[in-house]
Amino acid sequence: MFKKQMQPFLALLAILFVMMPFTPSAAAEPIDEIRQLVTEYYVDEVPEHVLSKKTGKEIADSLDAHSVYMSKGEYEDFINGIEQRIVGIGVVLEEHENGVKIISVIPDGPAFKSGLLPGDVIIEVEGKALKGKSVQAAIPLISGKENTKVTLTIEREKASGPLKKTLQRAEIHLPTVESEMLGGNIGYIRLNSFATDSGKEVANAIKALDGANGFIMDIRNNGGGYITAAQDIAGFFPDVSQAFQLREKNKKPEVYPSTSQKRKMEGPVSLLVNEYSASASEMLAVNLKERQAATLYGRNTYGKGTMQSMFAFQDGSVLKLTTARFYSPNGIPVDKVGVSPDVKTPENEELTTAHYDQLAARLKGYTAFPSLKNVKTTKTFTVNMTKEMDWRQLGNESVQLIEIGGKESSVRIEVKDGKTIEVIPAAPLVSGKKYMLIIHPVWKDKVGNVIKKGIYLEVTVK
Repeated sequence: MFKKQMQPFLALLAILFVMMPFTPSAAAEPIDEIRQLVTEYYVDEVPEHVLSKKTGKEIADSLDAHSVYMSKGEYEDFINGIEQRIVGIGVVLEEHENGVKIISVIPDGPAFKSGLLPGDVIIEVEGKALKGKSVQAAIPLISGKENTKVTLTIEREKASGPLKKTLQRAEIHLPTVESEMLGGNIGYIRLNSFATDSGKEVANAIKALDGANGFIMDIRNNGGGYITAAQDIAGFFPDVSQAFQLREKNKKPEVYPSTSQKRKMEGPVSLLVNEYSASASEMLAVNLKERQAATLYGRNTYGKGTMQSMFAFQDGSVLKLTTARFYSPNGIPVDKVGVSPDVKTPENEELTTAHYDQLAARLKGYTAFPSLKNVKTTKTFTVNMTKEMDWRQLGNESVQLIEIGGKESSVRIEVKDGKTIEVIPAAPLVSGKKYMLIIHPVWKDKVGNVIKKGIYLEVTVK
């Protein structure tokens, strides 16, 4: 399971935009064409004192936060961010009292090859202390140009003292789509960015999750990407034929279609969002909420409902200009308001809540037993019935122990007597996790009456 989500600052920038293909330009003086483009295409009217500024950067800086004039190198970094290509050492970080803590290490990256481990704390970069610094402040120090070296001081549990590691930075391609089958045959698809091939990758994920009885799509911390990718992703949801409404300057509102997809996410679908879900993520979220095509879990999204177009110049510089606002197909606004979830959850409980709800929805008619709290990792479960049972038809496959937000655990059944069975997990439970124990009604009582109600209960491990 993807235990810790990759925060936007891992990629060195929050990708809070949607892009359109840029229009090449042959102008010799970019500043003149910048003024012309801003006048003609910027989503709002622009005052003369802004247009009279001397440089493209000054003009763009006087518009909205998402209009930017970029050098050739800055533009390349920008595109790499969307495509999940970064230069760094390949780690996911969070704040720690002594520096920044490594939560996970990306396979085959510089950190992986140098032996850095989850749980290691980076306390210095090139001798500069990180204590008290945020991850956002640490990332620029750790990252840099490809093939350059960086020396880290590492604090490792049970090590005799600080460790010094010198790593060579490299380009790292993070997957835009990750997937796995959760317990109860619920397909989980994590979409990190709306990139060029995201549609193809989601199609492959759905194929790999064949047999899923429901889906959870995770767009938490997804800052957006290409507008065409948003159309592609919308097409995987049943009965979603439209993607968004676009309102450009001096034009009538236009509704754009979703991309027709052969494979669909059948069954109940949950969509996970948070305050870092932005732009194309919000295009998808507001559309699905309006169509009631998915249940949204999490917290209110970022609130960036504008679209940027790209204009390139002969010197390689690029103007990213806000040229439209987008809405749901029926006109629900997103800009500066975001999209509210159907089910509001605390941070880091979006997945577990959605998974639990999908599992519980299948158990209508089952009897909910009281929850067990603070059980040991070595816990075995004793189930006592009120009358004698014929347990012969109750096999191991009749009992499920599912980690909420994770996979199913193997169990074996031991019959103690006519009223009592014991459920024994094949492996220790994970500390701090929650499980659902389900016993399906596939047995009879002693006089031959078929048991019609199964039972289930929630288990919290201390």
